[in-house]
Amino acid sequence: MAERGVIKVNIVKEGAAVIVVPEGDIGYHEAPSFKQFLKSGLDQKPAKLVVDLAGVPYMATPGVATLVEALQGTKKQQIPLVLCGMSDRVRAIFEIARLHTVFTIVTSRSDALG
Repeated sequence: MAERGVIKVNIVKEGAAVIVVPEGDIGYHEAPSFKQFLKSGLDQKPAKLVVDLAGVPYMATPGVATLVEALQGTKKQQIPLVLCGMSDRVRAIFEIARLHTVFTIVTSRSDALG
């Protein structure tokens, strides 16, 4: 079992884009760590920040709030933020909160980079 509050996240640079790839549920305990990884990706001043959520089976409110904060940060720096690879369960959370109208959400990482 993974340690509470710890989330595995890879940060990959592909061309001028930075891709943040979390793995595992993002709940109350994982959100602060996830926020730091997103900040680290944004600090690289990419042309585009992509968050590949294919490895995230569930996201609680704090995880969603962390992505909203990241969106605000990217807008200030005029860096596009694209979410991709959402499971049906995670996508449903965004749709219920009507956040699918605020975020750019695409199916695959290749779509996000295109």
